[in-house]
Amino acid sequence: MAILVTGGAGYIGSHTVLELLETREEVVVIDSLEKGHRKAVPGGAFYCGNLCDEGFLDKVFRENKIEAVVHFAAYSLVGESVMDPLKYYNNNVIGTLKLMTKLKEYGVKKIVFSSTAAVYGEPENIPILESDRTMPANPYGETKLAIEKALMWADKAYGIKYVSLRYFNAAGAHPSGRIGEDHNPETHLIPLVLMTALGRRESISIFGNDYDTPDGTCIRDYIHVTDLANAHVLALEYLRNGGKSTVYNLGNGQGFSVSEVINIAREVTGARIKAIVSERRPGDPAVLVASSEKIKREMNWQPRYNDLHTIIETAWNWHRTHPGGYNE
Repeated sequence: MAILVTGGAGYIGSHTVLELLETREEVVVIDSLEKGHRKAVPGGAFYCGNLCDEGFLDKVFRENKIEAVVHFAAYSLVGESVMDPLKYYNNNVIGTLKLMTKLKEYGVKKIVFSSTAAVYGEPENIPILESDRTMPANPYGETKLAIEKALMWADKAYGIKYVSLRYFNAAGAHPSGRIGEDHNPETHLIPLVLMTALGRRESISIFGNDYDTPDGTCIRDYIHVTDLANAHVLALEYLRNGGKSTVYNLGNGQGFSVSEVINIAREVTGARIKAIVSERRPGDPAVLVASSEKIKREMNWQPRYNDLHTIIETAWNWHRTHPGGYNE
């Protein structure tokens, strides 16, 4: 039986496909290639299409015996979601509901869902716990929370068990250098810093240096993408073993400031990396750090690449050999 990975040509999706293949799973990948890259898919059966196309979904489910789904496919740009919320609701929520309908129709009872720390909004506590209030500050987070609620009700009604994984800042690339991060537009700090090191950008912006943090810049929780992928494999095994539906945070458990990221990138790359301090961005919390104690305790998940130097080294290995991403 196969594991269906939606959005498997994307950044985290492709790394998860590789982890699944390395554990000898049969993998089927769906991706529209609107944001993903065909070259990023390391193996398995591949179908190009959209989750909102019910005929397309029927074809995938008819042609493959699907045991479980790992669901990544979504739009994920916070700023864009504020500017065009209906685009995000149509794609993220409606697409997922159509997928869930096919799980119900074809008797698939297990799904691992790619959620986000954005469901919390402005944090109540640091580190953030799974039991903390969920009050998203943008439509992207709202769509992910809406899906989590739909999953809860689908479990109650149809017995479809789920694990929802709330990510913090995914970073790095596969240690082999085979696959990595390639977004257009790129919004993540580490690849933007490395693009500056490569001379593809003139400088990197630091949005505010007067926060209540040790060096005045925002602190974020960076988790290596391979550690994220490994958590999805563990979540599948948890569901196979009869685990109940649940939610987990996925983070490093420690925070690194914007200035720390830039300084370590300078060490790794040997480049000067010009940084310019700009005004704060509205809505940027000073500190966002996760507690991942629950998944460590219940699934024995342990991040293997939790050192920021190592995270940036793996990202640099990818970016310096693929300066134009998958189009090189």
